[in-house]
Amino acid sequence: MQGFNKGFIYFICLVSAMGGLLFGYDWVVIGGAKPFYELYFGIADSVSDQGLAMTIALIGCMIGACTCGWLADKIGRKRLLIVSALVFLLSSIATGSFSTFSQFLVARFFGGIGIGIASGLSPMYIAEVAPTHIRGKLVSLNQMTIVIGILAAQIVNWQIADPIPAEFTPADIAVSWNGQMAWRWMFWAAAVPSAAFLLLAFFIPESPRWQAMRGVKSQAEQTLARIGGKIYAEQEMQAIAAANASAKEQAGLSTLFSKPFHKVLLLGIVIAVFQQWCGTNVIFNYAQEIFQSAGYSVGDVLFNIVITGVANVLFTLIAIFTVDKLGRRKLMLIGAGGLCLIYAILGFCYYQQMTGFFMIILVVAAIACYAMTLGPCTWVLISELFPNRVRAIAVATCTFALWIGSSSLTYTFPLLNKGLGSYGTFWIYALVCGLGFLFFLGRLPETKGKSLEQLEKELIK
Repeated sequence: MQGFNKGFIYFICLVSAMGGLLFGYDWVVIGGAKPFYELYFGIADSVSDQGLAMTIALIGCMIGACTCGWLADKIGRKRLLIVSALVFLLSSIATGSFSTFSQFLVARFFGGIGIGIASGLSPMYIAEVAPTHIRGKLVSLNQMTIVIGILAAQIVNWQIADPIPAEFTPADIAVSWNGQMAWRWMFWAAAVPSAAFLLLAFFIPESPRWQAMRGVKSQAEQTLARIGGKIYAEQEMQAIAAANASAKEQAGLSTLFSKPFHKVLLLGIVIAVFQQWCGTNVIFNYAQEIFQSAGYSVGDVLFNIVITGVANVLFTLIAIFTVDKLGRRKLMLIGAGGLCLIYAILGFCYYQQMTGFFMIILVVAAIACYAMTLGPCTWVLISELFPNRVRAIAVATCTFALWIGSSSLTYTFPLLNKGLGSYGTFWIYALVCGLGFLFFLGRLPETKGKSLEQLEKELIK
């Protein structure tokens, strides 16, 4: 990093990555609030209402992901980061404040829009400002903040909720602190980082690559000079100008789906969907069911969930320091192959009706494998595979596909678990991971150490 302004680089990347922190928190916090708001709103016996409460944010995510690319090109990356921070702030306050189920759903829907925008926008912005040799590490910071947000939600849920006496009935819980106020504070807690994100977003620069595409070259060069000095800025501007020579402005979906781009778009979509279909995220969404199937009580489950969150953070740290050394391709292959093996063993253990600590070890091993490979590498790859002129719309398209994958995974797990049992479900995930390994072995190129403009030359033919 000699010659680079390390403090400035890490500041702007960490501020952008705060969108990932709020994404992770908002995504997981509802799991801890679920037993209490269901009693408060009287939907504990309504499967359809419970499903609506859990999926309404995912619908918002897909809408946010759809509009992210167009808005990022229209108003710029920085302004849209500010908008997403404002959406997070208002939705977190509203979700905990409303007292009717319909109002709660509206607030969760807008929170989902914020997640959808931030999930694609934060890694895209970081990729566009990061120096080539540490781009993987810096984009992985976004995944790091996501898992910190997940862990924060797990700890906040655990600490806010009062212990529930064994003799308490659902009616007792409904009128207790947990049923009346705890779930509200779980959502309100997100307002603090949301406000910090909103404030700090005003102090980061606009993406220099977006500025160059919009013809504001002097400002783009000024930002690049702050990042790496005058010579670095001149070299980057020359590379950007050469890449943009055949396309003076951002392109839309028609260009993205045209012949030169459709192969790399397919690759990006497969990577995004596979990150969800590999199955690891059901451990966060349905941790209670998974650990109870392994023989643990509700009280033990809450502590076990925090253990998974800690493992998620620790192994994401490993990814940050290996993604630019080992490379994206090798880590994706390790992740897909490793999860295939772990899920096969986990399914066998469920089939043999094994319980106890060994099951926790397998679950944590799956999370560790995912956290240091597929979790961060997916965001790195989809943020760097595409040319400047289609990057925003391409990342938005891949992120939309990712949320479709997330929705389908979340929806099908209870059905698979009921119809096939835990062992059959995890064997299916093992098969998916095996197929993903073969796909990446044959189709995934290595992108480490290459500038965004160099990747465009190699991948778009």
